[in-house]
Amino acid sequence: MAGTKAGGMKAAATNKAKYGKEFYARIGKKGGQNGHTGGFAANPALARVAGAKGGRISRRGPAKKA
Repeated sequence: MAGTKAGGMKAAATNKAKYGKEFYARIGKKGGQNGHTGGFAANPALARVAGAKGGRISRRGPAKKA
């Protein structure tokens, strides 16, 4: 029943039986602690510069007039 709603419910029940009822809370907590807002979210000016660089490196070639 892999990939079905019923299979997911069985897997969740198995995980809770094996690892305790707080299993999903624990793995969610790990993900939340791991996430750090940084990079472009912290520095919009850097995002602008990077976007400009990417825009200059076009893969389409020069525009052709019809």
